[in-house]
Amino acid sequence: MSERVEFDADGITLVGDLRGPAGSGPHPALVLTGPFTGTRDQVTGLYAARLAEAGYVTLAFDHRNWGESGGAPRGHEDPQGKLHDLRAAVSLLRSRPEVDGDRIGAVGICLGAGYALRFAAFDPRVGAFAGIAGAYNNPYGMRAAMAGGYRDALASLTDVLERQDRGGPVEYIPAVAEDGEAAMPGDEPFAYYGTGRGASPLWRNEVTRASLRELITVDNMTGADFLSPKPGLIVHGLVDRFCSPEGAEEAYRRMDEPRRIVWLDARLHTDLYDTEPHITHAVEAATAFLTEHLRSRSSQ
Repeated sequence: MSERVEFDADGITLVGDLRGPAGSGPHPALVLTGPFTGTRDQVTGLYAARLAEAGYVTLAFDHRNWGESGGAPRGHEDPQGKLHDLRAAVSLLRSRPEVDGDRIGAVGICLGAGYALRFAAFDPRVGAFAGIAGAYNNPYGMRAAMAGGYRDALASLTDVLERQDRGGPVEYIPAVAEDGEAAMPGDEPFAYYGTGRGASPLWRNEVTRASLRELITVDNMTGADFLSPKPGLIVHGLVDRFCSPEGAEEAYRRMDEPRRIVWLDARLHTDLYDTEPHITHAVEAATAFLTEHLRSRSSQ
């Protein structure tokens, strides 16, 4: 079963794909959120389809400002807005007759793992969290990684916003580029987004420059401190140049029980986007964990 759905968050129309197993249910359900700049027919759609095959109703959708969903400026990262989008997505799932509203989990991949973690920690309707190849952004880690460049970056990006506040146009940079400036520079992101491998009619190779300010100031890691007693799963590659294994380890360390961390023998961040056997191993880990822990509250 696959169905295109539309729902509102803060008056913005969001577009998603609802998938599910055969049978009337009610089934446990998962809301998915994915990589920076990604659209629902890329990484989140792949995981949503595989998890639906495993017995879950899944909802992969385009966040505000991206893909087919509404919102402006286009291609702008809106952390608080994404949390609102996830809230509305869970409200939609709970309205569906095929969904068991007491068995809903949040699954995030890449940047979405941080949002899913923070969202699951503070929404009592969500019973479990799973993060795959996650980026668990927090300003402390960003400041340490950027050393003395952190304040300079804040100043430069705030200048961009001031120009826009004064009526100037929204400034954009490429999302990916093999060479030159991009939000995600280098060969590995380009090999996925810049080629037929990740091709999508919904995806555009541009992102607001001000999105970078959101990435270095958002604190999604705090969700790890507040997730318990909900169960949390971290699935991560042993080598990852873009979402560090150290960040995954910190998120796991800051969560309380019940928790699990699964290390996969992946050597590239994007191995966990679409490459076998890593995708299968990630789905198997998530399915095993969620089957164990995502129980109806009435049965606990």
